[in-house]
Amino acid sequence: MNLILGIAFAAACALATNIGFLYKHRGACQAPAVDVRRPLWTARQLFSCKLFAIGFLIATGAWVFHVAAMAVAPLSVVHAVIAERSFGMRISRRQWGGIALTAVGLLLLGLSLPAVHGAHSRFSVPAMVAFEGVLLVAGAVLVMGPRIGVATRHHGFMLGAASGILFGVSDVAIKAISGEVGAHGPLGLATPWLLMAVIASVAAFYASAKGLQDGDAVPVIAITGTAANVAGIVGGIVVFGDPMSAHPVMLAVECAAFVLVLGAAWLTPAPVRAAGPAPVAPAF
Repeated sequence: MNLILGIAFAAACALATNIGFLYKHRGACQAPAVDVRRPLWTARQLFSCKLFAIGFLIATGAWVFHVAAMAVAPLSVVHAVIAERSFGMRISRRQWGGIALTAVGLLLLGLSLPAVHGAHSRFSVPAMVAFEGVLLVAGAVLVMGPRIGVATRHHGFMLGAASGILFGVSDVAIKAISGEVGAHGPLGLATPWLLMAVIASVAAFYASAKGLQDGDAVPVIAITGTAANVAGIVGGIVVFGDPMSAHPVMLAVECAAFVLVLGAAWLTPAPVRAAGPAPVAPAF
């Protein structure tokens, strides 16, 4: 019974998160272009859009339960149904294929990874520094995409991936903070990981908003959730020592699941549109 309740709870959290993203997408498209050179002005313009503010509120409410939901968040296919039926967004077969692969891959990961008992928040500082550093560099490269020669038409998708990675950085840092607080009480908040979590969350906020402005909703939302979930799963293994399966078959399933998720990332971007007016250089 507890398992059923846990799965239902996680599905509701995933649903709320994706509804929030869809509202934020509509709101972000109504706001002026994100300009990180004017962060306060940009934030004010975004939140002045009612739909973006509603989406942010919904997503914030879902985030409160994120730790409980993350293990079963593979139900990302839900947001595609909502987008197509409730928000009138058209989804190509290629995108449906990518979303399906994402759902299957993350579901297999959730089912095949061994259960971890207790908070399991002890971590290796060198592994933490290395892992978070790699993710930060990867996020920065994705944000700078067009400036390093990547096609501009995929910038929204890349910003979605960057925001997901940065959300993953924040999640891993928050997990580390929870361990510090558990060991030292309120003094545990006096840790550099708190600054890391704040910086990553703020950067993810702007990258996500810009990605929703520049890209199609479904691919951007899908890659954001996928990148955040994969970063969290890998972070649990690398930083906190979460075990991989000792059974050869289950280990093979886990490896196959990661391959499916990577394949989904290749399929999900929207097809290239016919040539039109020259794109304006992104402000991000």
